Amino acid sequence: MTAVLRAEGLGKRYGKRWALRDCTLDIPAGHVVGLVGPNGAGKTTLLSLACGQLTPSAGSVEVLGGRAGEGPAQLARVGFVAQDTPTYAGLSVAEHLKLGARLNPRWDDALARERVERLGLDPARRAGRLSGGQRAQLALTLGLAKRPELLLLDEPVAALDPLARREFLQSLMEAAVEHELSVVLSSHLVSDVERTCDHLVVLVDSRVQVAGEVEELLATHHRLTGPRRDPRRLPADQHVVSASHTDRQSTFIVRTDAPIHDPAWTVSRPGLEDLVLAYLDRRPETGRWPVLEVER
Repeated sequence: MTAVLRAEGLGKRYGKRWALRDCTLDIPAGHVVGLVGPNGAGKTTLLSLACGQLTPSAGSVEVLGGRAGEGPAQLARVGFVAQDTPTYAGLSVAEHLKLGARLNPRWDDALARERVERLGLDPARRAGRLSGGQRAQLALTLGLAKRPELLLLDEPVAALDPLARREFLQSLMEAAVEHELSVVLSSHLVSDVERTCDHLVVLVDSRVQVAGEVEELLATHHRLTGPRRDPRRLPADQHVVSASHTDRQSTFIVRTDAPIHDPAWTVSRPGLEDLVLAYLDRRPETGRWPVLEVER
């Protein structure tokens, strides 16, 4: 597996507080990857380290085979759209494109102008007078016209209304296919990940809880419902992700490649949201379940 982003024991500290600590993961090339986790999990810090805006306090991060943020050539290969979809309120759309051309050696002016025209953005209009959805599309245009090999997006649609969010994500999917981009999209909205991403990484407290292709994850996770049972009595190949109980009934989400033959169980497939929530809240009665990663 070729990794576009590889972190090993990665950490970032501000004084005594760790924003990210002991993070280890590989993000594969050629995918639109959903990076999901609760607030404070370290998603923004991880992406900021990957694009070179921050330097690690511990560990290492490698991007596209090189050290993150090391020199102009490396920086030119990575695009980044931050959470507030940064634009300059006093600059017009056209001035943003001129600035992009000046700052980025791989700038594709034809691509930028074609997107602006297709999106119906007035080149003379100042960014401060655009709608939230239009500013997000302008920020995405700047990121794409940079012609990166890897595009990082930190919750770029969090503040948008549902229609603007759908239009932004549709533009992103089309661009990823057209330009053969590797994309990492950070989000706390599972519906956005489900709509756009073919690979999932769940990050909790800086640690990867599960990682793999979405279709494979959904195929290998099962919801078991039946008579109350201690999770330690389940077969060894059924890795318990979450467990809940009533007086008489147990419900487990397990990961296994093997068929489930026990007739006591009603077996169903969890949706992506249920799967993500199970990994976000892994607090069984005795300790935490083991961290799982999908092998390739």
